[in-house]
Order: sequence, then C-alpha cells, then structure tokens
Amino acid sequence: MTGTEAEILRTVLDQWKSGVDAHDPKRVASLFTEDAIFQGLRPYSVGPEGVAAYYDSQPIGLSASYDIRETRHLADDLVLGYLSVDFSFTDRPAVTVNLSVIVRRIGDDWLISHYQVSRLG
Repeated sequence: MTGTEAEILRTVLDQWKSGVDAHDPKRVASLFTEDAIFQGLRPYSVGPEGVAAYYDSQPIGLSASYDIRETRHLADDLVLGYLSVDFSFTDRPAVTVNLSVIVRRIGDDWLISHYQVSRLG
C-alpha cells in the first residue's frame, strides 16, 4: 500500500464517515459519481440518489469506523481500496463488513464510483 493511495482513500472515506456519523445522506451521496454502482447490505443501486436513500433509511446513531487493508492504483485516475468497516449502532451489536471501493478522480475531486459490501461468516 503506497502512502499516496491510502491518502487518496482516506480523504474520501473520512468525508464518507463524517456524513454517515452525522446521518447526513445527501452529504454521503455527494461523494459518489453520477454512475456509481452502490451495493450495501441490500439490493444495489446506481447513482447518488440510491446512496442517499440507503443512508436515509439507516438508524440515527449509526457510526462507521474503517481500516484500509489493501490499495491498488489501477490507473492515473482510479484507486481501489479494500477495507474492514465496523458499523456501530446505539441499540444493537456492531456489524463488521468488508468493503471494496473504487475512487475516481474527476477534475480536482476524488469520488466513489464503486462501493461493494460483503459480510463474511
């Protein structure tokens, strides 16, 4: 994992985490490309509207913490990240998932173009 790849991912994912923790679905959705494929723990959607709807349906008090496990620089404008994410709730045990993301540079910004959650075990 190179510092640059991890820095790029942290820049985007820290904003994602902040939006999730604040229960601000529009802010979370603004971090995704218009054609982003989003797969949480239920059927997938494409684009920021589906992301906003997904996070709007999550309970107040949901928070996320993540650990970047692997990164790959796929192209000048694409970085892949593989993470472990703990989603914590106020009223039940945390859920740990694996998350793969691809972030894409668009102009001066890096946005999530692919988000795939898997839950093992």
